[in-house]
Amino acid sequence: MNESVRTRPGGSERRLSEAYDTALLDLDGVVYAGGEAIPHAVASLETARKEGMHLAYVTNNAARTPDVVAAHLTELGIPAEPGDVINSAQAVSRLIAEQLPAGSRVLVIGAEGLRVALRERGLVPVDSVDDDPAAVAQGYGGPDMPWSRLMEASYAVARGLPWFASNTDLTIPSGRGIAPGNGAAVEVVKIATGRAPQVAGKPLPPMHRETVLRTGAERPLVVGDRLDTDIEGAFAGGVDSLLVLTGVTTAAEVLAARPEHRATYVAEDLRGLLEAQPPVSEGDGGFRCGGWTASLRDGLLVLEGDGERIDGLRALCGVAWSAAGDGVCGADAGEALGRLGW
Repeated sequence: MNESVRTRPGGSERRLSEAYDTALLDLDGVVYAGGEAIPHAVASLETARKEGMHLAYVTNNAARTPDVVAAHLTELGIPAEPGDVINSAQAVSRLIAEQLPAGSRVLVIGAEGLRVALRERGLVPVDSVDDDPAAVAQGYGGPDMPWSRLMEASYAVARGLPWFASNTDLTIPSGRGIAPGNGAAVEVVKIATGRAPQVAGKPLPPMHRETVLRTGAERPLVVGDRLDTDIEGAFAGGVDSLLVLTGVTTAAEVLAARPEHRATYVAEDLRGLLEAQPPVSEGDGGFRCGGWTASLRDGLLVLEGDGERIDGLRALCGVAWSAAGDGVCGADAGEALGRLGW
């Protein structure tokens, strides 16, 4: 097994808000869902900010402008400026601008956030393939984006125009449940054209680069709810991460995480920013965290003890990740997770 592969969640004697200078926070599923603040998010972020931690909001959602997002956060009780918001529209616009001359026309399949970001890079958004665009930029257009926009994208991409996507998240959390994301719309165009776009958003390097350029973070901590974007993006960028279980990722998926999807720290919600992280220790054929001991017996993950349920999950991660090595743990965790209420 590769020695760099994480085999258990990390520990921190210091509160994470003290150990890291900047929190790079995902929004959907971390700070809010369906526009409403997630429980404990407002108070946790306010405390972290007052104690000196810089808060930056890094989202793959390209629909809204940083001004609108900052205003929304402020309304929720989380003071924010537009400069605190980094989105995949900014990342993809930089990527396009590096490949096209200033003043080039770009067919926009998405919302206002993508148009604003393209204009900031000296590019000209247009709405039709008949406007002679030099490229196609596709981002999340919101729940009311008409099917005709995907048809327009397909016509342009089929003609051979360079195609860029802000992100390929297949799903997004909403106030009513899990909904299709921009990646689902990208798949529609891929099916129609047989082509694939250049992608800028998490977990890919263009988004990480955009974040570093805009925040100047020296000791960043990526905070997210998705394994395939937030945590994988942190892994690719070589920075630490905190996974919160308030969005799309389930406890079972945490245990089955591949190496690039294993977060440095695991917490139930953003209160984890304000806490030291207990160590997960190995001994006597199992892993311990808090009052819990987890082990692997005959293909089953077994949990014994008592205490905070997140500590039980951390102990289970130690067993599952160690057993999986470079792969995925296939042990049955149903009974153990049920004991924790997951």
